[in-house]
Amino acid sequence: MRMESPLGRARGLGSAKEGVGHWWAQRLTAIALVPLSLWFVISVIALLGADHARFQAWLATPGNTAMMVLLIIATFHHAQLGVQVVIEDYVHDEAIKTASLIALKLAAVALGVFSVVAVLNVATGG
Repeated sequence: MRMESPLGRARGLGSAKEGVGHWWAQRLTAIALVPLSLWFVISVIALLGADHARFQAWLATPGNTAMMVLLIIATFHHAQLGVQVVIEDYVHDEAIKTASLIALKLAAVALGVFSVVAVLNVATGG
């Protein structure tokens, strides 16, 4: 029988002090995605029926290129944060959890970089 108070037993079992930063990052990316998604939907509607040359000219404008890159970054970061929570909550084997988190982060970075490079390639006419 242990002679500890409930507070004594709970010490060291609480928050790792990392959750707040993750929570804020997820909320900020969600907030950023609202206007970026609206811009994207409106742009897609405006470009319905456009040929490649018109789309390239539209994407070549600095504002549209920047907005598209921001949309890609926010989307991949937000998705990575969300899937990370799912892995941390539902994968109980530590080795599999660690490997999954590493694979998730690498995939998010790789897909994000490839997407940004594709946007810049189209925007510059490459």
